[in-house]
Amino acid sequence: MLKSNRRKFLKQGSIVGVAGLAPLYFSSPLASPAADRKFQMCLNPSAIGVNINQKELLELAEKYRFEAMVAMPQELANMDDQELSGFLKKMKEKNISWGSAGLPVEFRKDEKSFRDQLSQLPKLAHGLQKAGVSRVGTWIMPTNAELTYLANFRQHTIRLREIAKVLGHYGLRLGLEYVGPKTLMARDKYSFIHSMSEAKELIFEIGESNVGLVLDSFHWFCAGETAADILTLTKDDIVTCDLNDARTGFTKDEQVDNKRELPMATGVINLKAFLNALISIGYDGPVRAEPFNKKLNDMDNEPAVKATYKAMKATFDLV
Repeated sequence: MLKSNRRKFLKQGSIVGVAGLAPLYFSSPLASPAADRKFQMCLNPSAIGVNINQKELLELAEKYRFEAMVAMPQELANMDDQELSGFLKKMKEKNISWGSAGLPVEFRKDEKSFRDQLSQLPKLAHGLQKAGVSRVGTWIMPTNAELTYLANFRQHTIRLREIAKVLGHYGLRLGLEYVGPKTLMARDKYSFIHSMSEAKELIFEIGESNVGLVLDSFHWFCAGETAADILTLTKDDIVTCDLNDARTGFTKDEQVDNKRELPMATGVINLKAFLNALISIGYDGPVRAEPFNKKLNDMDNEPAVKATYKAMKATFDLV
């Protein structure tokens, strides 16, 4: 299985990407604050430097009082019916639901790699469907060494539409995460999608009803967006959500993608406004921490999970 790891990807060389621009189609509901949150605190181990399997993840999610956990496509696809049934029974007993799964297809590079991995997607998607997973997410690299914005847009539209059709056949939604830091804009010759409005245009052009956003508070902040931008969405426009803080001593234009903080660590990002906006639109999916933080990554597994829960609980308590 291909791991969707942006930190590793940023260290690699040039990428390949390609589609056309279109108007927005997302709705703009009137904000009406809800009394209670509907989203779930989700544990995403790879984002906090924790390397464990699906079964170990379930145990840690319950121990540290998370409400959901990410799905690992290859492991779930490899479980036979009896093993999967027993695992799902344990999830129900522990009151742990599914968050999202990472997209196991590399669509940013050469055509052969894309086609080879796309051919494996039905098997993995079927495994996710059998397990009751309904959300898959990936991210959009905001630059390209070879393709202009328009050429990259065309390629993303074509490839992500094909992926979305396969996922849709198995009842899965696809979330796309825009990456906001301006410090990435000089990485390659051509810039690409790095804001919510641009991501909306791509989703519109893809034209599949099961495609939405992965909304990350760090990228929302770096893109200069506010709660008003979130209020242009409905709950169904968001597939999954990441919760992070930013470093002190840097402006939003100086922030670096793989150097973030746990929620509420610094207070640089207005997470109360972010979460209140999610509550206002009735978002009812998973919310994960994805800080890519060296100090956290250097911890042993359980201290890292405990620190992540503590940070997320403090943030959830704001609303």
